[in-house]
Amino acid sequence: MNAVEIEQAVSELAEQPFDAAEFPYAFLMAFGNKDTTIKRLRTGASNKSDVGGVLQTNNIHLATCAPGDIAATLTALRDSPATTRAKAKFILATDGIDLEAEDITTGETIACRYTDFPDHFGFFLPLAGISTVKQIRESAFDIRATSRLNRLYVELIKDNPDWGSAEKRHDMNHFMARLIFCFFAEDTDIFVSDNLFTATIDQMANRDGSNTHEVIGEIFRAMNTAIPKRAEAKLPRWADTFPYVNGGLFSGSTDVPRFSKIAQRYLSHIGSLDWTQINPDIFGSMIQAVADEEERSVLGMHYTSVPNILKVLNPLFLDDLRAELEAAGDNVRKLANLRARMAKIRVFDPACGSGNFLVIAYKEMRALEYEINKRRGEPQRRTDIPLTNYRGIELRDFSAEIARLALIIAEYQCDVTYRGQKEALAEFLPLDAQNWITCGNALRLDWLSVCPPTGTGVKFQADDLFMSPLDQAQIDFANEGGETYICGNPPYKGNARKSDEQKDDMKALLDGRFEKWGLLDYVCGWFVKAFEFSKVTPARFAFVATNSVAQGQHVANFWRPLFDDGLRFFFGIRSFKWSNLAANDAGVTVVVVGGALDKGEAELFDGDIKTKTPNINGYLLAQPNHWVASARKPISGLPPMVKGNYYGMSEHLLLSRETAVALVEQGLSQTNIRKFFGSTEVINAKHRYCLWFPDVPAEHACDIPEIAKRLNDGVANRQKSKDAVSNGMVKRPHQFREMNEPKSEMLVIPVVSSENRDYLPVALLRNDSVISNKCFALYDAPLWNMALIASRLHWVWIGTVCVRMRTDFSYSNTLGWNTFPVPKLTEKNRADLTAAAEGILLAREAHFPATIADLYDPEKIPANLRAAHDHNDEVLERIYIGRRFRNDTERLEKLFEMYTKMTTKVSA
Repeated sequence: MNAVEIEQAVSELAEQPFDAAEFPYAFLMAFGNKDTTIKRLRTGASNKSDVGGVLQTNNIHLATCAPGDIAATLTALRDSPATTRAKAKFILATDGIDLEAEDITTGETIACRYTDFPDHFGFFLPLAGISTVKQIRESAFDIRATSRLNRLYVELIKDNPDWGSAEKRHDMNHFMARLIFCFFAEDTDIFVSDNLFTATIDQMANRDGSNTHEVIGEIFRAMNTAIPKRAEAKLPRWADTFPYVNGGLFSGSTDVPRFSKIAQRYLSHIGSLDWTQINPDIFGSMIQAVADEEERSVLGMHYTSVPNILKVLNPLFLDDLRAELEAAGDNVRKLANLRARMAKIRVFDPACGSGNFLVIAYKEMRALEYEINKRRGEPQRRTDIPLTNYRGIELRDFSAEIARLALIIAEYQCDVTYRGQKEALAEFLPLDAQNWITCGNALRLDWLSVCPPTGTGVKFQADDLFMSPLDQAQIDFANEGGETYICGNPPYKGNARKSDEQKDDMKALLDGRFEKWGLLDYVCGWFVKAFEFSKVTPARFAFVATNSVAQGQHVANFWRPLFDDGLRFFFGIRSFKWSNLAANDAGVTVVVVGGALDKGEAELFDGDIKTKTPNINGYLLAQPNHWVASARKPISGLPPMVKGNYYGMSEHLLLSRETAVALVEQGLSQTNIRKFFGSTEVINAKHRYCLWFPDVPAEHACDIPEIAKRLNDGVANRQKSKDAVSNGMVKRPHQFREMNEPKSEMLVIPVVSSENRDYLPVALLRNDSVISNKCFALYDAPLWNMALIASRLHWVWIGTVCVRMRTDFSYSNTLGWNTFPVPKLTEKNRADLTAAAEGILLAREAHFPATIADLYDPEKIPANLRAAHDHNDEVLERIYIGRRFRNDTERLEKLFEMYTKMTTKVSA
């Protein structure tokens, strides 16, 4: 279960009549426990409570009690030996009137009315395997609001299927944005009285919901009617109490979907929430999934946390502003200059989603401005920072509407915080009709029309803030001397995952400018557009991207042309996990790249380490620029490395051990069966078997029924593929696409392997084995090549120049092996390296049958095996520089130096 589903289950539990006997089990089921787990607790098989409650090992000890006995019950749970033995993380006691709980690990507690405990559901999320870092606990309201809005949305679509169609989708999304504004406004005094919107509907609408759409439609019409025009609008008296909102939020159609009794109940539940708690920076990302059927299964889980956003914004421009503020001290002139500078700063997110980057940037800027005003003795001064300085482009119209709404809410909350409720209310309505979020395809739009060069203005203005044109933002704005900072988290999409439309976007933008542009990640389009923008007007940019953009072919194919054109990285953040709220979420591995045209010192962040450096290269290393391009053959004269045999459409050739034995018993020659290895099989020393016919199978082999059937199945399967027909695989169903094999032995390297090992996995296999395309091989190569592959030098090189799968190594023969710089070796060098490789093999053999996975566990690597690798590194590194390298940085510096000399010599 995800957090939104848990909130719904907990809310439903709190609404039901309290049943003391059933509550503990219902509570655990709300957090995702399976029926079998609950059954074991009921029968006592796993419930070891010693206070008459329910104890779930490693999770929670909870009990119900008589009214007024909560404190005593909670003490008994805390002091229970069973609680300690079971390593319970939480204790909970309730009498159906109140509820109290404690996190035993942190000592944090909650105490509330029983009916209000869903407000604290985030406290218990560890029970569902969801880590509750501070930001997640603080977003409990946003999860509840998202959950309830989702239930309403689904119910309305069910009752109004036409509103779910493509033609009506914009109207439905616009309707939801209007609702969110009303819920927020009625709880924050923007409306004339508390709960005005919800109470009016409860009072004027029929209980069966039959006229709810009419009531809401009249409320919306009132908020779109200026006060002087209300008499002629003939509004109902009960609707006339709503203020004039303007800003386009309530303009256009006042159609409202029809409500059932259930939908009206959901609407009332949403209104009962305390919307003063909304976090627009988080809520927006959650709510955007409501309107996206594909995202609804993980509703509210994919939001960008504030700390991650600040990883981008701080080095992009906020750190510089804070440094200037510190330098200004209490100097009123310097403070005024800084405030004037900040008023002209524009933040532009061309993939803004629901606006969380823009909202956080705005809130941080308002906090800095408030500090300036305090130091100048003007704490309640009206802000100089216009909301229209926070620009965005978003493809989905609902997300674009939510982004605008989130910024409006953020502005109001900042005004309340820094100027007071009275001043905030006085200036909030009517909303400004200026438009600063554009709905459209960022890679097709002209960014200079959305965010014009400083010192110029666009000559016309949008009529409707919430119905922006699809081609550009249209507001009258001039910003002489201002700075522009472009940021965001654009869609990544590697080559295999891009849609046809996205491939067309890339072609239109990159074709003719980059070689092999089709292999580039989709996010590269945003870097190109930002770079071109910065060539026209002063700007810096920083985007989150998957770490593949700083690896492999992206470095030479993508960054080199941009660097040659003047780009530099002024800051970078090396690989880290970009996680979300989902249970057991592994997150995607990303980098942050900050680019500009100006020169100067750069900052590189790697975990908690910050390095100031003259240069950050395309690999996000604090080193000079190096460009490693894939090579067709080894630059160091090494043996050729080839991929194993592709086994797609050849599954009919793969055998279990039992089938292999049976075929031999039926007369098949043992030479026609080989052990079959892929990456996993090499690392874990487990193999399958396969049929192996270098030539046309003998007649007696084809007479074996099992083989005949397999070959016929292979033909039928391959005939369905144009590729198999074109390359002749249909005519040879007895063979793999490639039939590579060694004469005697081969060195085998898995394509994908964990970065947690100190050495790359490499195995020596005999000629009774065949490898799949999940491995690379050196067929019948001298053993000293193993010393190279198993070295720390090669580990560092592969980890830098090859692409990674998340953070795991993804080996490449053209990028890793063929480019690996090796000095010219003497016969003695080769002999010494051969002996070192033999030492590694012998050390492994001493621990037979331990696998590579066993032996190279970084916490358990045997001493003799580590010593063998140390000796191997000693031998190899002395060949390079006459001594051991001091660290990986020095290793890379030497390898890049050699690579540059060797490739320059070749090209010359």
